[in-house]
Amino acid sequence: MTEHKATEKEKEALEKYLLQFLNLEKHFPLLPGIENKESVAGLMGLSVEELQKLRKLFAENAKESALELLKEEDVIEWVDQIPFEKNDTIVAFGDSSTDDLQGWFEIFKNVLDITVEGANFTFINAGLSYNTTSEALRRMNRDVLSHEPDWVIVNLGTFDAIRPSFMKNRTLIPLSESWENLSMIEDAIGTVTENPPVWITPTAIIPGLLDEMEYFDFDIDDRDLASVREVITGKKGYIVDPLGHRMGNPPEAWYFLSDGINPSLSGHVNTVKELLKSLATAKVRE
Repeated sequence: MTEHKATEKEKEALEKYLLQFLNLEKHFPLLPGIENKESVAGLMGLSVEELQKLRKLFAENAKESALELLKEEDVIEWVDQIPFEKNDTIVAFGDSSTDDLQGWFEIFKNVLDITVEGANFTFINAGLSYNTTSEALRRMNRDVLSHEPDWVIVNLGTFDAIRPSFMKNRTLIPLSESWENLSMIEDAIGTVTENPPVWITPTAIIPGLLDEMEYFDFDIDDRDLASVREVITGKKGYIVDPLGHRMGNPPEAWYFLSDGINPSLSGHVNTVKELLKSLATAKVRE
C-alpha cells in the first residue's frame, strides 16, 4: 500500500485550522488501533513527530494565554473566589470550542493549575467537535457520568442551529428537541453531583466568514442561536454570558477562526474570563 503524506498545503491547513479539532482518539475510543501513535498520525498524512510537534504547539498556546490572563487583577480575584475544592473532578461537556486543543477549557485548566495552591484537580475534556445536543447526549454516560464529576461545564447548542443548504427552512435540531436534550443533560448531572451545572451559552457567529468556508455546507442564523441561548438561560446553575456577547456585539472577526464559528485564541480567552467571573460573582439560578 502506498504511504500517503500530507502535502505542504495540507500541512498548512492542518496547522492553521483542522488539527486542533482532529482528536481521533476521542471520536473512536473503542478502535483497537487507536492507541497506536503511528496509525493516528498516518491517517492525517503526518509522521508521529509532526503530529506531536503540532499538538505541543497548541498546548503551549493555551498555557501562554493563561499566563497572559493572569496578568489581570480581576482574573486573580475571580480565581480566589471560585467554588471548586482542590480535589474536584471537572468535566467540560461540549462541541468544537471545547474539543479545541487550544480552547477555553485548556486555558481554564492552566489558569487553575498555575494559581490554586495545592490543587489536585482532575480535568476531563469531553468535547467532541461539531456535536449537537443530541449527539452529545448519546455519549454522556461514557464521557461524563462515568467519571463521577464534581462539576460539569456544558458548552453546547451551536450546531443544533445549523440550517443545511438542502433544507434551509429548518434547523438541524428543532428547538423543542434542544430543550428536551438540555433538560435531560441537566437532570443527568444531578445524578452524580450536588453542585449546580455550569452553562456556557453559544455566541453569535460571523456569517460572511462561514459562507467562504469550503468545508461547510450550511448556514447558522443568530436568531436560532438566540433561541438556544434563551433555553439555556432558563436552566438551573451558573449561566455564563447569557446574551452571548463575549465576542462583541456585533461579534468581531478577531475573535474567530477563518470559519466565523470557532473561536480564535483571543475568543477563547474571552470565554475563560466570563466563566471565571460567573463562577466567582454570579448568583446561581435555582
